[in-house]
Amino acid sequence: MNENKNISIKDVAKHANVSTATVSHVINGTRFVSEETKRKVHQAMDDLNYRINSVARSLRSRKSHVIAFLAPILASETSNFFFMSVAAGIQSVLKQNNYHLVLSDSHEELEFEEDEIRMLSSQMIDGLIMAPASRECDYDQHFGDYPVVYIDRVPNNHQRDSVLVDNKTVSKEAVQMLIGKGHKRIAFLSGPHTLTTTEERYEGYIEALTEAGIAVDSQLIRIGEVTLSNGYQLTDVLLQHDPSAIFVTDNVMAMGVMSYLQEKSIRVPGRIAVVAFDEFQWTRITSPPLTVIEQPAFELGVKAAEVMLERIENANAPRQEHRLTAKLIVRQSS
Repeated sequence: MNENKNISIKDVAKHANVSTATVSHVINGTRFVSEETKRKVHQAMDDLNYRINSVARSLRSRKSHVIAFLAPILASETSNFFFMSVAAGIQSVLKQNNYHLVLSDSHEELEFEEDEIRMLSSQMIDGLIMAPASRECDYDQHFGDYPVVYIDRVPNNHQRDSVLVDNKTVSKEAVQMLIGKGHKRIAFLSGPHTLTTTEERYEGYIEALTEAGIAVDSQLIRIGEVTLSNGYQLTDVLLQHDPSAIFVTDNVMAMGVMSYLQEKSIRVPGRIAVVAFDEFQWTRITSPPLTVIEQPAFELGVKAAEVMLERIENANAPRQEHRLTAKLIVRQSS
């Protein structure tokens, strides 16, 4: 029987009921796979008459010394500075090790992100560092035969290396600080919980209130798309329920909060205290300067690059998860 050139590695994975990454590891011997799983993959290859492209495999064995970084970079957001700082951290390590960095943008949209992954995979990169746009996507079906390190956030049930911020702990610390100053009606303003970062910040908020014996009031919790106008509008809604403090999990929404409070001449922190993510120059020149949580963006990039290079050198090493500590910077807004 002739080779079926239309059968892909994805077809083999589906037939064997495994991920495309697993099929790739079986073919290339790049990671431990159980004998039973190997048998299933080889059987699927036989059933489908799939033949390994030896030329492509030969090319893949050569190192390109290129690592890709796929992150959401939205033209309207000041948070781009965060991912640019991450990229600078990655670059600092790669340059020392004779690797090159390619930066790609997902627009925080899954379909666009999948297109970028396919494009990067076609470029024979040696590895991919990415901040995934979705928690629900099975990313392994899109990846090629290269290591992947998740940064800042992770998808559900992943089995890859990851480098993250300890969002829950620092969020809990920020809310506990507000409680320590006598606040009991602390509002929570956030983007959608479609990312693990926002979910973890919410968990820190809830845990701080619960441990202090403060009932969680759903009227003081507002979640919306991350825009300045949403921050502005949702602040108006929250103030109708008389909070004494607001904890904002995103700097773009925080800009909306401060814009509303200043426009309405609402005293901060006299009438309401404000704490927000992240540390940017604008947070120091608001009236008053804003209490913020500073994330270790550059350090995230450094650690992610280090983990990537370790994974390239040792494909069979145990999976790593690193949690970096963020810093609460207390200023006059709280």
